[in-house]
Amino acid sequence: MFKKSIVALNIIVNRQYGPYLIDAKAGLYVCPANGKHPNDQEEGKSLEIGDKLKALRKQHGLSQRELAARAGLTNGTISLIEKNRTSPSVASLKSLLDAIPISLAEFFSILEDDDTTKVFYRAEELTEISPSSQGGVSLRQLGKAEHHALQVLHETYEPGADTGPTSLSHEGEEAGIVVRGSIEVTVDGGVSVLNAGDGYLFDSRLPHRFRNIADDVCEIVSACTPPSF
Repeated sequence: MFKKSIVALNIIVNRQYGPYLIDAKAGLYVCPANGKHPNDQEEGKSLEIGDKLKALRKQHGLSQRELAARAGLTNGTISLIEKNRTSPSVASLKSLLDAIPISLAEFFSILEDDDTTKVFYRAEELTEISPSSQGGVSLRQLGKAEHHALQVLHETYEPGADTGPTSLSHEGEEAGIVVRGSIEVTVDGGVSVLNAGDGYLFDSRLPHRFRNIADDVCEIVSACTPPSF
């Protein structure tokens, strides 16, 4: 039974949590080989993603099957995400939220309780809006994007990490500068590898994807206007 179920999966090794299985086609991090899901050891907002998605889905009167059909995923996948037993890629969660619709920034702002207007932020005060930080992608947002005309992110990609098997597409324009390492960026079929000091600027409605093909961590400081990611 196990051998049959593993056919569509690949085993990879995560330095912190040990081996786990990744369904590259669906963009999901699932069924850890050591029996422990990375989410089980994460504290704070990451533990609440499944619960918040479930509450949001019900609030909009959608069944798992209806949401899955809109997002192009299976209802079984939705069930696993809501139970916090899989961690969707950035692209997969973006597809789910677009089907509601709500942006990633708005979704993660639901997890924030403090409405106080802030001007200065310490590193630990940035909000993680990537659902798959344990998969090697971290997207840390400066403040509450829905309260501003600009969304600023500190992005980190571990070696081999990407935004998901499918391309991202959303309203607005985005730009970024690589501050460390290198990143492969695909925009509307065009591909370029950017190194530290290089940058990009494009219409966010064009399908795009980010992938770290190097052996070192990549860091990017990016901006999107209006906030739509």
